[in-house]
Amino acid sequence: MTSSSGSAEPVRVLIADDQDMVRTGFRLILQAQPGIEVVGEAADGAECVELARRLRPDVCLVDIRMPKLDGLEVTRLLAGPKAVAPLRVVVVTTFDQDDYVYGALRGGACGFLLKDAGPGLLVEAVRAAARGDALVSPAVTVRLLERIGEGPAAGPDGATGAGGAADSGGPLTQRELDVARLVAVGRTNQEICAELYVSLSTVKSHLASIQGKLELRNRVEIAAWAWRCGVVGDA
Repeated sequence: MTSSSGSAEPVRVLIADDQDMVRTGFRLILQAQPGIEVVGEAADGAECVELARRLRPDVCLVDIRMPKLDGLEVTRLLAGPKAVAPLRVVVVTTFDQDDYVYGALRGGACGFLLKDAGPGLLVEAVRAAARGDALVSPAVTVRLLERIGEGPAAGPDGATGAGGAADSGGPLTQRELDVARLVAVGRTNQEICAELYVSLSTVKSHLASIQGKLELRNRVEIAAWAWRCGVVGDA
């Protein structure tokens, strides 16, 4: 993000949590980082939705359990398939429960963090979301995606079918399958570059192509698709 003068604009963040101490802690961590600005705070879900729609932040940090509207409903309203001009939402919670994680990601969240993940991962998640990327706490990523992989193969719309990895991967080239497989096991774009000996722009091009062909919104959905369709096991 750059301004008309060419200078970098700060990543604008909205924090939503019903605990004053948590909001203050997040604000202090983020405001200490160059290029990040906290533009608003909300103590409940309804206030979060109102502020987000009015302020249009680059990233919304949203707690799961809040009064009036919970974090999953907030995520659906701000980032879900039916959202008008969707925003980027990162869900941050104390509760390491698979249904929360899966519900948040299905609702359109581009990140999921546990509150004990540490300041570094919080900042990384905000920057990733601002880039249009996604980050899920390492503590839950593989378990979540493996669980998704245990179910029947499904298309991007969630409908199940008999197609396996070969059918589901049919529209993708071999290199795109390689990229999807590495995304599914948690590799960053730079790590994918190193493993496949390609440039960063090439990796980004493959990711955009995968999302377009499979109608997926972000790399978390790419990872879920890869596990669900058995692509990860195709060595």
